[in-house]
Amino acid sequence: MAEHESLAAAYAQVRDRGGFLDLSARAKWRLSGPDRIRYLNGQVTNDIRRVRPDAALAACVTTAKGKLSGLIFVSAPADFLQIDTDPELREPLAARLERYIIADDATLEDITDDECLFHLLPPAVPDGIAGFQSRAATRLGCSGFDIIAPQGEHGRLLDALAARYTLIPDALAESMRIEAGIPRWGAELTEETLPPEAGLDQTAIDYHKGCYIGQEVISRIKSAGHVNRNLTAFIASAPLAPGMTLHPTEDPARTVGEITSAAWSFGLETWAALGYLKRGFAHAGRTTVIARSPGGEVDGVQIRDQP
Repeated sequence: MAEHESLAAAYAQVRDRGGFLDLSARAKWRLSGPDRIRYLNGQVTNDIRRVRPDAALAACVTTAKGKLSGLIFVSAPADFLQIDTDPELREPLAARLERYIIADDATLEDITDDECLFHLLPPAVPDGIAGFQSRAATRLGCSGFDIIAPQGEHGRLLDALAARYTLIPDALAESMRIEAGIPRWGAELTEETLPPEAGLDQTAIDYHKGCYIGQEVISRIKSAGHVNRNLTAFIASAPLAPGMTLHPTEDPARTVGEITSAAWSFGLETWAALGYLKRGFAHAGRTTVIARSPGGEVDGVQIRDQP
């Protein structure tokens, strides 16, 4: 109960005066060389030719079969590209990207331990935090700002931000992510995920750019007009948990999906979850499902419009 009250208070502070995340553990790279834009544009789903120094562009790295290798954020300060992704992908995604640097004049340098990264959520703004790189970025479903600095400045920058805004605890960040409908690597996003299944076509795919690895499959999905499952948001009056299977209220023996993430939502003031439903199920006028685990089940789980 004490933790719940503490998180509720932090949520109210973030909503009223802004908050920030310490994302310094994310894997970070610098891609340099005259072919850097052409090379990366041939590896990811978004158009790297549109990348800017003052904004982070989201893009998917995919396999030849169109499945996800990682979701990255890219910006273009000075004469290099700045890339970050989930910490778990530091080694495998670096290997995936370096594998295709063959005839290109481009160099991928791991700078994970050299730079710190903070993200500000509105109404927080980087004004007054002078001397560091800032860029617009959308990470929790709303437009915020990244602040990037040398790792040696981590403590000073943390103190400066904490004096003005609320440092968002990990548990609250997870709750806000689920509330906002943002997929996370290791939960909604895995190496078996097709980006359109997770709704990443809305933010990280450009269907009009040139060729990239996996484009044929991604384009075919768009032409077909559907995937076999869709990321879906849920709310319930009782606790939900990852791994719970989902079943139609009219046919409880049939499995139509699974919950991948769940937490109490301080904004919605109820339990919230993300998961996948089989194609067509959520679009047939149904509004509720049953969530089931070995320990019991929750009736009346509402299918919520994706934020």
